[in-house]
Amino acid sequence: MSTVYEGQVIWSQIDANMHLRHSAYADFAAQARIAMLDSLGLDFKSFQKLRIGPILFREELQYLREVSINDTVKIHSVLTKARQDGSRWSIRHEVFRGDGTKAAVILVDGAWIDIAQRKLATLPQELSEKFMGLPKAEEFTLE
Repeated sequence: MSTVYEGQVIWSQIDANMHLRHSAYADFAAQARIAMLDSLGLDFKSFQKLRIGPILFREELQYLREVSINDTVKIHSVLTKARQDGSRWSIRHEVFRGDGTKAAVILVDGAWIDIAQRKLATLPQELSEKFMGLPKAEEFTLE
């Protein structure tokens, strides 16, 4: 099971080769993560109140097939690894074209940052429990 975000490829996301530009894949994955967090009650207002936000340490993209303008993409997202308290985590995004063809796989490693102190942080226990309730990959591991 995964969370799914759907979006349409627009003109500004197309490169000179007339397909989805490399950084647009990362943008779609970021929006999928934000939508996933929002569904847990971790929206921007909550982050502002807590003075905490998500931060990435690594983002790896594997391109499999081209995606064209006006196509629809679906991004399936799962938690692949996390610490018990959800303070560090890894997410896999699989990007599918409108015809169901897998177009890319995006792997990210991240954590939470205290925006005021500019130091790594943890979520309050209630939100950490919600975060750890995200759909997990079959190979999910606790660190």
